[in-house]
Amino acid sequence: MSGLLQALPAEQRRLVGTARPGTELAARPMLATLSDRRDFSGGGKWIFERKLDGVRVLAVREDDRVVLLSRSGHRLNATYPEIVDALTAQSCADFTVDGEIVAFAHGRTDFSLLQRRMGLTRRRDVEASGVAVTYYLFDLLRLAGADTRRLPLRTRKSLLRRALTYRDPLRLTTHRNEGGAELLAASCARGWEGLIAKRADSTYQSRRSTDWLKLKCSLGQEFVIGGFTEPAGSRVGLGALLLGHHEGGRLRYAGKVGTGFDRRTLLALRTRIDELTTAASPFTDPVRERGARWVRPELVAQIAFTEWTRDGMLRHPRFLGLREDKRASEVVRERAGHA
Repeated sequence: MSGLLQALPAEQRRLVGTARPGTELAARPMLATLSDRRDFSGGGKWIFERKLDGVRVLAVREDDRVVLLSRSGHRLNATYPEIVDALTAQSCADFTVDGEIVAFAHGRTDFSLLQRRMGLTRRRDVEASGVAVTYYLFDLLRLAGADTRRLPLRTRKSLLRRALTYRDPLRLTTHRNEGGAELLAASCARGWEGLIAKRADSTYQSRRSTDWLKLKCSLGQEFVIGGFTEPAGSRVGLGALLLGHHEGGRLRYAGKVGTGFDRRTLLALRTRIDELTTAASPFTDPVRERGARWVRPELVAQIAFTEWTRDGMLRHPRFLGLREDKRASEVVRERAGHA
């Protein structure tokens, strides 16, 4: 057991066990639940982190070997080589950490900008993209061969802060100990995506949990691409994407999105979509779009929108990018609860 763990109170040391291999621990990350809760009074029971608009990445280091894994288990070393280099340079040689990789534009995380890095696997292409990324770490699952997931969140964060050295492109995710509605309002005014509220004494659970809550400034989530329309006029690539989400084993239609694309994105999307075309609609619901064409429901798009209509359609949707880190089969309609 490392010196940092040995220094813990005896009752916390008893919570630490021998860890399984780091990649096993990273295979099922803890996920937050969308919530409309705003009252977090009670003093110190919750902490609040900025909700970052990036891709979830878990990193494993065992001796000289570093592995970056997406939420869905895809290896990302070739896409983010500077993150691999920074973790390899750490004096601590045995850890599993959780965090988010982001790209910044004008001081804000920008998923559309990050999209230009996603999927690149050759170092010269990564460097030619001109997109710098930052890895924000917020949790510690394993340290020096020990499983830390049963420790309280505050303790895990303290260990994470002291176990690694933080300089670009690595950052420690800061948090506030109080705030709730007021902090969320201030965050939205600054153009942030929202907050993540976490129970300060929570363990790390490999599932979606109400111990972590997503508090969003505006609506947005992932949708499955099930079809498209052809472009008209001077537009290239495609006209709109036809979107859906899973419900009870069926793909429900949620509307179309035709904004948020530039020329480059439209052409790249058409190339991807042409590989997935199929004769039959994947949607359970009727889709009344003239000239609709269908694709196998395998691609996942990140969409921002203002609200859901009463009949389950998206109002004012805007395309933000493809999500390579999420499986289409996992995409369901997010419903805010009060945890």
